[in-house]
Amino acid sequence: MAFEHLEHAGHIEEAVVRRRDAAVRAAVEQGLLSEAHPVVALLDTAGIRASAARLHDAFAAVTDAPVLHAFAVKAAPLVPVLALLNSAGIGAEVASPGELALARAAGVPAARTVLDSPAKTPGELREALDAGIALNADNPQEVARLDALVAGRTALPPLGLRVNPQIGAGSIGALSTATATSKFGVALRDAGAREAVVRMYLDRPWLTRLHTHSGSQGVPLARMVEGVREVYALAEEINAAAGRQQVDTVDIGGGLPVNFASDEEEPTHAEYARLLKDAVPGLLDGRYGLVTEFGRSLVAKHGTVLTRVEYAKVSGARPIAITHAGVQVATRTVYAPASWPLRIAAYDGEGRPKTGAPVVQDVAGPACFAGDLLAEGRALPPLEQGDVAAALDTGAYYFSNHYGYNSLPRPAVYGYEGGSFALVREAQSTAEIVAESGGAQVNALL
Repeated sequence: MAFEHLEHAGHIEEAVVRRRDAAVRAAVEQGLLSEAHPVVALLDTAGIRASAARLHDAFAAVTDAPVLHAFAVKAAPLVPVLALLNSAGIGAEVASPGELALARAAGVPAARTVLDSPAKTPGELREALDAGIALNADNPQEVARLDALVAGRTALPPLGLRVNPQIGAGSIGALSTATATSKFGVALRDAGAREAVVRMYLDRPWLTRLHTHSGSQGVPLARMVEGVREVYALAEEINAAAGRQQVDTVDIGGGLPVNFASDEEEPTHAEYARLLKDAVPGLLDGRYGLVTEFGRSLVAKHGTVLTRVEYAKVSGARPIAITHAGVQVATRTVYAPASWPLRIAAYDGEGRPKTGAPVVQDVAGPACFAGDLLAEGRALPPLEQGDVAAALDTGAYYFSNHYGYNSLPRPAVYGYEGGSFALVREAQSTAEIVAESGGAQVNALL
């Protein structure tokens, strides 16, 4: 079966749906979804490339200065995904030794890698300096560590400091990183903090970047822009005090929210870039290089988790589809459904979209607690035993960040394009579950 390629101007959503429907049908026909593997994850690789291209175009339209787009690896820590993005000119933002190892394995060059983390060890800092990887320090104590590590070096990668503009929270508190008491960065509005940051830069000519990131899902664009405006004003203040352009690059983070209500990509990177141009024109007049760290907005809309409906039952007059996908792949949705609702699409046992009059029903996962629900009270065509339920918009943070409840296995991940599938990650076997759960040390406590 050939996947459709109909992504013309004004028809992006239609093309996405047609590619997805074709991929679901093919996954069933080719046995990717089966009794042995009742959960499988799919990635629309053409969609990911298109999102990367639109991101490049969005910022090229508002500035002639160099822009490094670094993908937030935490959103999809899968080596083939990072390699795909690298081939599309997208680097990597890493926040741990593991993420750095994934970026390196994907072939992302040091010049397109940025290290962020609020808890970097001296060894991690030294490794980044040795490799020529840009890094953003989180706090004055980390800057003090860098003082010792940069001494005597003749060449340094770009080094910066993360600041918290303290502009407030979005609708999801756990993802709001610019609150008054956020754990990230130097809190700019605390007494004496701004002056201390300026002095920190004047005393260290090797600090040439500023970084901020105001939040992620649930943070409106206007608030994100406000955070960028604050860090731009700080960069101007530092440069004026230094009498030269010491800060030459501003890392504006990522955090573009994703629409989980339809196939529409909204808001867009282009919309965000235009808002920045209107609100912070000085940042985009060519004097400052930029770094972005988008994650979810590049891949979320391009992922689909398929699961077999093992049983269809009724409880208290409520139809319930019992599936194999739940908290292990959709942890945030299960534990915080109001903040992380997922769209569910219904397909029959051959992978064809179901029609029929919608029925209010639950779509449940396999885990042993009552709250393990992908969707509760959702109106869908009736899901029956042997059907396929598809969790949409799951390309970021879902099948890549597994939760090991009930020792449920990680599903296989496949990319799809042009009528074929490419294995991204193999399904986890029961032997691997035993091994990582101490199987080789069975007698350790006896």
